[in-house]
Amino acid sequence: MYSFDMNSKAIVFFGRSGCGKGTQAKLLAEFLKSKGREVIYIETGSKFRELSKEDTLVGKNVAEIIKNGFLIPVFLPIWIWTQIMTDKFSGIQDMILDGVCRRKEEAVALDSAFDFYKIKTPSIILMNVSKDWSYTRMMERKRADDTDEKIKNRLEWYERDVLPSIEYFRAKPGYNFIEINGEQTVENVHKDIIKALNL
Repeated sequence: MYSFDMNSKAIVFFGRSGCGKGTQAKLLAEFLKSKGREVIYIETGSKFRELSKEDTLVGKNVAEIIKNGFLIPVFLPIWIWTQIMTDKFSGIQDMILDGVCRRKEEAVALDSAFDFYKIKTPSIILMNVSKDWSYTRMMERKRADDTDEKIKNRLEWYERDVLPSIEYFRAKPGYNFIEINGEQTVENVHKDIIKALNL
């Protein structure tokens, strides 16, 4: 069983857009909190949407990128999660990360952060869903940036950019790499994650 000592755990969620990783990350955060753990939840997508509304050069550029369904330049997500870590992480919390490492360069940076903070055996959770399943779920959620063209862009950059990031962690010693069938009910995916993490 999970020993609730004060050794910080880091859990990073991966998967195609629409696979439900955000939902599962939040469910896991609530589960850990129910066990008396402090949790820092890092999700870059909502931060970018907030930035896109600002009347600044960064805000305007981010809005344009989101509008076209393209990837944010690698320095921005690193800046966001680095800022959260440096401001909030004191060495005792668990960290759950969602929507990070969409390029291999970011994966290398995150790996260095885990090393810096001396976090032992971070867990990588890959939620496996097919392209068709992902496309259908994104169309169903009816978000403003979920048009046919933008969804196809996201599915393409997942294959081109995110997969190398995932493979970086899969091949890296010292990581707990977990694959989950994401094409299940929310409840069953959550149960599989809890079981795989031995919580």
